[in-house]
Amino acid sequence: MLTNHWPLSGLRLRTPRLELRLPDHEELAELGELAAQGVHDPSVMPFTVPWTDLPPAERARSVMQFTWRTLGNLTPEKWQLPFAVFHEGRVVGLQEISAEHLSVTREVDTGSWLGRDHQGKGLGTEMRAAVLHLGFTGLGADFATSGAFSDNHASQAVSRKLGYEPDGITRLAVRGEPVTCQRLRLTRARWQQTPHPATTIEGLEPCLPLLGAPGPTASCGA
Repeated sequence: MLTNHWPLSGLRLRTPRLELRLPDHEELAELGELAAQGVHDPSVMPFTVPWTDLPPAERARSVMQFTWRTLGNLTPEKWQLPFAVFHEGRVVGLQEISAEHLSVTREVDTGSWLGRDHQGKGLGTEMRAAVLHLGFTGLGADFATSGAFSDNHASQAVSRKLGYEPDGITRLAVRGEPVTCQRLRLTRARWQQTPHPATTIEGLEPCLPLLGAPGPTASCGA
């Protein structure tokens, strides 16, 4: 059985509207096709790596290669989990959570994207809340970080809604131009005080050694 050798395949996060899990090959192909259809207005670039500038077929393939590469390189000291996000049985986007030396830093980071047809419905907030619950409640993190360019108002709105606070800025070169990225930080205490969608976690315990995690801080049902 796959979960005997790769327990992450059995990890599930569920919110009132969404299910997050690592995609199988066919679901990953669907995720790639979703990216090929468009993620944002081509006149702007919300990502530090401009992967969405690729032609549609290459963009789809890059999503698949990114997922295989990140899972293949996973170690307890450094990992990324690229969850496919499902709404009403359809793939609608990708939500990532990552960490380095989690048992020492007690810090996770997040990143995400949604297909354009699925934006503006509150799904971005709900899927990020799911991985924050995994980070704080399931994995014992004390901090979560994120970031958004100064003109990415939708991402910043999600962060404000979930309780993040400013954590400085970073200057980057994107498409050959200087951009300002607003770093954001969320503490466990702030997370516990901020309303967010309920999330349940399934299949976490056998995954903990793979993630170098200290373990749950409370019941994983919320």
